[in-house]
Amino acid sequence: MHYRRLGRTDLNVSLICLGTMTWGQQNTEAEGHAQMDYALDQGINFFDTAELYSIPPTAETQGSTERIIGSWFKARGTRDKVILATKVTGRSETTWFRKDSSPAELSRKQIEEAVDSSLKRLQTDYIDLYQLHWPDRPMPWGSNPTIFHWDKQKGQSIAIAETLGVLDDLVKAGKIRHVGLSNESGWGTMKFVAASEAKGLTPVQSIQNAYNLLNRTYEVALAEVTMREEIGLLAYSPLAQGYLTGKYLDGARPAGARTTLFNRGQRYQTPGAEDAIRKYIALAREFGLDPAQMALAFVNSRPFVHSNIIGATSMEQLKTDIGSINVTITPELEERINGIHLVHQNPCP
Repeated sequence: MHYRRLGRTDLNVSLICLGTMTWGQQNTEAEGHAQMDYALDQGINFFDTAELYSIPPTAETQGSTERIIGSWFKARGTRDKVILATKVTGRSETTWFRKDSSPAELSRKQIEEAVDSSLKRLQTDYIDLYQLHWPDRPMPWGSNPTIFHWDKQKGQSIAIAETLGVLDDLVKAGKIRHVGLSNESGWGTMKFVAASEAKGLTPVQSIQNAYNLLNRTYEVALAEVTMREEIGLLAYSPLAQGYLTGKYLDGARPAGARTTLFNRGQRYQTPGAEDAIRKYIALAREFGLDPAQMALAFVNSRPFVHSNIIGATSMEQLKTDIGSINVTITPELEERINGIHLVHQNPCP
């Protein structure tokens, strides 16, 4: 396994991060435990979850993934071997996250309740990286859309400095160690940087955004933020929800697959997406590579990626995904990948 420094922290996280959002619906508790056992044995020391999980979100399964991780910590005694990341829900009309049935928001009261609830489910007294799952302010769907919708920018929001102040207090209290963002834009990220510097508050260390061969919008603005502010990308959906494996081509719906079960793959069913997928799969095969491993290796190879969040529903998938660390993106292969990208730029932002 390879390791990279997380932001400006003293934490060295595995290049592969174990994503967990299927545990509690697609995967049982026992399967989640088995995945964590295997990942830890392979040198993965970084796990990512959220109070929202499992996916798709429902009132009945909310928090189930954190509970599975917590039961594993208790059974194995492995808390000190894992760098643990979780997330608080951003602004939402959903009312089943909070005890008083309030719509979700990033207010002091709600963040403090969310942290305490996550700590209880996770059976730990601290969280290494606490992330804002999405912004409190209104934003268009996706953090860097190629089509900007002005009508989605209106609505109430809690000031960034206020939210950051709550997180700073939680760091001082020892409940969380570091702070991260998710589904955030370049503008939003720099507002957090400015608030931190102006008020001496805890700095943001990471951004968890979608990044894959079909969505390289992070490179447009946020990659420079990573370089200059040392706020690293935790890349999610590196296989584009499995679409980059080719398993959904020609309308195929394999039994047990996420899109088959939940019909939530619209982000990767956009015009031009399937043409791009076919070209990336053909390229992988031309170079004698597994398409999934090539897609993951591309993400692994980006210097602004501090960790690549994989998710698997079977041990076979998990082993393939982790094995991507042994695949090299050669200069020739990168040139060919970029050639496809120039023709099919970000069809799935």
